Amino acid sequence: MGAQDQPLRLLGAPGSPYTRKMIALLRYRRIQHAIIWGGHQNPPPGLPSPKVKLLPTFYFPTARGELEAVVDSTPIVRRLEQAYDGRSALPHDPIVAYLNDLIEDYADEWLTKAMFHYRWFHKADRENAGPLLIYWSLPTLADADAAQWASAITKRQFDRLYVVGSNEITAETIEQSYARFLDVFAHLVAQRGYVLGARPASADFAIYGQLTQLGVVEPTSAALTARFPRVRAWIDRMEDLSGLEPQDEDWMTPDAALDVCAPLLAEIGRVYAPFLLANAAAVQAGDAEFSTEIDGRAWTQPTFPYQAKCLQWLREGYAALDGSARGALGSAFERAGLLRALGG
Repeated sequence: MGAQDQPLRLLGAPGSPYTRKMIALLRYRRIQHAIIWGGHQNPPPGLPSPKVKLLPTFYFPTARGELEAVVDSTPIVRRLEQAYDGRSALPHDPIVAYLNDLIEDYADEWLTKAMFHYRWFHKADRENAGPLLIYWSLPTLADADAAQWASAITKRQFDRLYVVGSNEITAETIEQSYARFLDVFAHLVAQRGYVLGARPASADFAIYGQLTQLGVVEPTSAALTARFPRVRAWIDRMEDLSGLEPQDEDWMTPDAALDVCAPLLAEIGRVYAPFLLANAAAVQAGDAEFSTEIDGRAWTQPTFPYQAKCLQWLREGYAALDGSARGALGSAFERAGLLRALGG
């Protein structure tokens, strides 16, 4: 049988925004799949372990008839585009495609800071999340054991908030950024239903993954999200788009995409761009952590080599565009405060 004739297996958890991102994309693209709910603390028997244990983990068949464990949602999305025909989640126009790449990266790497922050920073959210993380993977665990595990996980995750930059000083920056995003995104969805037209792109699925947690699971951010009913409804609609029949003309034109996405680009330039630049400089200098200013406030966190690679990929993608596309994007990026980061 070929790759499209058998279900594609993956390991994931309902509380993993990247798992939810990929399940929704698989449903939309009508790719047969079999989700194994769990985690690497109880790995499925007989399946290989990835080099880096992240969720979701996909098990791709190899030419030798074996299985390969693969993580990292963004390259997996592109791999699926090569392996499975039809219902693409990647726009064909180079300008719209680059906007998609940028917004997907922002969702995966910046909105997830809000997700982690809201899950563990506030007491009510911590008390909500700890037991869920246990029961999502081990639904039959005895109550006493679950409570003990939940307490240990909650403490460990709370103590790790600094890793994503969440602390008493940066909390206001993270929470105000999320509130602005909701307002911007509500207006964006009102245009044609999705980020870049009347059909979803991979950026939609990336945003959706984070919002399955921020808008539904975490009490504090869910209450904030509920003030934007268009966004809250969008989360539910995104869960299963297998019935949507996308057309090529459903993508926005480049001019329309640049116009409609301008407020979101401005938010990305306001918070994510300064983070990317400071982080990349720290990685290049070999510093273990960095301090910068984001949205007029101090920001300190450990360096992230992977997010330096994200900036490098975005810059390479921008440089690879032809002059006309770079010119159109460059003008928009200059207005949004993104040109220094992406054109550097």
